[in-house]
Amino acid sequence: MVVDGMTDETGAAVDRLFHALADGTRRDILRRCVRGELSVSRLAAAYPMSFAAVQKHVTVLERAGLVTKERRGREQLVRTDPEAVGRARQALDELESAWRARVDRMSGLLAEDADGGEGPDAPDPDENTTKGPDG
Repeated sequence: MVVDGMTDETGAAVDRLFHALADGTRRDILRRCVRGELSVSRLAAAYPMSFAAVQKHVTVLERAGLVTKERRGREQLVRTDPEAVGRARQALDELESAWRARVDRMSGLLAEDADGGEGPDAPDPDENTTKGPDG
């Protein structure tokens, strides 16, 4: 099924993306990993939460495709996927475009309503008036 140009699969991917970005800790992890790859243990040291909690945040980011993890020895290194950030940008651009089109249509309808329907196809009010006994 396609809704607003998105298949179910694409929509699910966008849902995962925005779910991942909805949390401040995950956005911060993403920002830290943009600067360079970091181990999960180093990331965990930066937050007032357990290692397991940070690991879960990284997993959400990974499922959304925003980061990748690579095991090197005992460490799991996390890095941001720049293409995924581009996909997030594209999804936002598409949403903006759809909403701008809707707002433009609403503005057009409101403008027509404000004109009293006096567009080029509106009837001439003088043509259909019933003349009284004096006229």
